[in-house]
Amino acid sequence: MHHALVVRTPGRGTSDLTRRVQEVVAASGVREGLCNVFVHHTSASLILCENADPQVRRDLEAFAARLVPDGDPLFAHVDEGDDDMPAHIRSVLTHSSLCLPVVDGRCDLGTWQGVYLWEHRTAPHERRVTVSVLGSRG
Repeated sequence: MHHALVVRTPGRGTSDLTRRVQEVVAASGVREGLCNVFVHHTSASLILCENADPQVRRDLEAFAARLVPDGDPLFAHVDEGDDDMPAHIRSVLTHSSLCLPVVDGRCDLGTWQGVYLWEHRTAPHERRVTVSVLGSRG
């Protein structure tokens, strides 16, 4: 089963997809198997991250800003602005997909784990994410 999600981001930062992914898995009827989550963009990524303290995601953003700063004169690819090439680099350094185990009809996440789309552009965007669920229904 495949299901497309549309995620409207407010700009750079994280959007929690955990509930939406779990709903897709539940609707699939799969009891045991795998759930693959894939983002169809080169300037956003997916992360499995701590979900209890939002400071963790703010700290990740601060680290990424230090690692790959906007407007770095090193970058030649600036067609869409100072944040364009840094967004591509950030997405390459993280993940375009996540593979999660499905146990008892839901993603078997750890207590403090959540699935997030990480928007790397500063402006709001509409992102397409595909959730694919494979496994047995019995």
